[in-house]
Amino acid sequence: MNVQIFGTNKCFDTKKAQRYFKERRINYQFIDLSQKNLSKGELESVKKAVGLNNLFNSSSKEYAKLNLNRIVSAQMREELLLKHPKLYQTPIVRNGRQATVGYQPDVWDSWE
Repeated sequence: MNVQIFGTNKCFDTKKAQRYFKERRINYQFIDLSQKNLSKGELESVKKAVGLNNLFNSSSKEYAKLNLNRIVSAQMREELLLKHPKLYQTPIVRNGRQATVGYQPDVWDSWE
């Protein structure tokens, strides 16, 4: 398995995801979204697995500030995700072409 966890150190669910993989002795790479954003290719891969709208944290302050509930264009929403990592619902856990958003241990069990 080649697991990547995208999240922030302040996110409770991201910490739970890290603990899940540590307890099972599964190596993972942690990418802190407050320091480094998803690349366009990574975003495309995750988007194919979970859908664009599932990537947004609609309860974030950034979401409200950018008035995203009024933006319909998928292309514009993608561009905003690439520029504003605080918009992501975390954690984003990726294993090759498979991905999840949020704490999803049932799905991760099926990856093993």
